[in-house]
Amino acid sequence: MTSRPFFRLEAHGLTVTLKVQPKASRNAIGDVVEIPDGWALKVAVTAPADKGKANAAVVALLATAFGVAKRDVTLVLGETDRRKVVHVAGDAPALAVIAQQWMPQ
Repeated sequence: MTSRPFFRLEAHGLTVTLKVQPKASRNAIGDVVEIPDGWALKVAVTAPADKGKANAAVVALLATAFGVAKRDVTLVLGETDRRKVVHVAGDAPALAVIAQQWMPQ
């Protein structure tokens, strides 16, 4: 299905493209979805998109999912948009193994 994955290996981690759903019923990492310029990992958080609350919830959720500290997850693009790009710092190959679990079969 995906010819272009939602993440890219970087020198010191991964860059991950997200499609965020704030005010969801629960925090969850969902499927990979097609967006106009590629692919994104769908992420739902219960926090509202108000004063950075949803962004903080996304960072916390991804930190837990990748097994890194919250300080290792940085919002790169999309502070006020549902489409976001984050950088997850760490061992890129190990992080890629984790990210691949969300790739479509």
